[in-house]
Amino acid sequence: MNIQSNSQNAVLSVKEKVAYALGDTASNLYWRLFDVFLFIFYTDVFGIPAATVGTMMLAARLVDAFSDPFMGALADRTNTRWGKFRPYLLWGGIPLLAAGVLTFTVPDLGDSGKVIWAYLTYIAMMLAYTFINVPYGAMMGIMTGDTQQRTTLSSFRFIGAFSGGTIVAYFTPSLVEWLGNGDVERGWQLTLVVYGTIALIMYTLCFAACKERVHAIAPQSHSPFRDIKDLLSNKPWLVLFVLALVIMLTISIRASSGTFYLKYFLEREDLISNYMTLYMISLAVGAASTPLLTRFFDKRVLLIGLMVVVAVLACAQYFVGKEQVTLHFAIQGLIGLCLGPKSPLVFSMYADTADYSEWRTNRRSTAMVFSAAAFSQKLGGALAGYIIGMVLGSMGYMPNMTQSPESQHGIILLMTVIPGVFALAAAACIHFYPLSSAQLEKVQSDLAKRKLEGQYDT
Repeated sequence: MNIQSNSQNAVLSVKEKVAYALGDTASNLYWRLFDVFLFIFYTDVFGIPAATVGTMMLAARLVDAFSDPFMGALADRTNTRWGKFRPYLLWGGIPLLAAGVLTFTVPDLGDSGKVIWAYLTYIAMMLAYTFINVPYGAMMGIMTGDTQQRTTLSSFRFIGAFSGGTIVAYFTPSLVEWLGNGDVERGWQLTLVVYGTIALIMYTLCFAACKERVHAIAPQSHSPFRDIKDLLSNKPWLVLFVLALVIMLTISIRASSGTFYLKYFLEREDLISNYMTLYMISLAVGAASTPLLTRFFDKRVLLIGLMVVVAVLACAQYFVGKEQVTLHFAIQGLIGLCLGPKSPLVFSMYADTADYSEWRTNRRSTAMVFSAAAFSQKLGGALAGYIIGMVLGSMGYMPNMTQSPESQHGIILLMTVIPGVFALAAAACIHFYPLSSAQLEKVQSDLAKRKLEGQYDT
């Protein structure tokens, strides 16, 4: 059938935006679990030394990260009666559920056997996550071609994401205790069964309600290596690649260190759920404010300002005493508000770089753009896990014990100064992003003219 520009630039209904958001709510039942609880699960429940966990996370996520471009190439070349990317929401839910449960299962295999099990199941879980999440992320680039609609859709997406994160932050400790009934290992395993089942339902709803509208001018007949070559010559995308990596270092180091910070520095393990829940709610509020903020500020300028504020707040927390719990909560909430718009802004900018690439090359590789974005984030997460493991290991961290002054200082640095420095580096990266609002208007206008001049069948 012929695809007209008014369909491609469709104003999306609230129902479709909410359905799309459910996909990232489902994904964050896993991702936030990795981000907030997985490191401390491996050290304090699984019984693996911190340095070993850091090395494992680096190795496993690197394996997974390099799978992202291949998944993007596969998704770009998928054609079914349901579309290119939507089918993966149906195909990927059950493998992800199974891999998640196995990752949070503690086997009776001895120390070496446990490490091998952790490597294999963690890699399997991350690959299963990639299989569903890369096509899901790419869908945003083809549900509508309107850049403001994409920003709004991205905001809905990350409200959904942070809602999933809020569920994980608030309910996980209680679920583990209740489902385990005194058996912590069993509690973690059953918690993943619950989260996996909920995610499966959400992915199905997302599949059912979303539509793919934007299609390439020409069919995908070129090599995936040509897609990669196009990306490497796409300056706006390259800037976003580095930016996403550095921001993920900021976020993941703070998120994974937060549980250690509450447990061993503030000595308020009972506040972990409240502390992380406040953060997730703040992220959601920040994400929801993005469409309003972008009406008054250019995306690039807005991101620079937000990351500078994050850097200042994170470094300031270094000087806050352990007894000043209210102030710790206030800083956590403010950082969440500033980081909330980051995800919708960056991912809508990725969609813009896909348009820019098509404008330059007459080839559209939406999934490759988003898969390589996921590669960047996972690489950042891998490096974050490695940094945490090395800092804790070098400073003598011992699980479930009172920490030495050196170990406690390492935990404080991981929560404050180290992510603060990375936030400042992110602000510097954004300075080099070249696409302005005026340039994007020209790109969109030119693409619309080309598609009207050469209507095509799908």
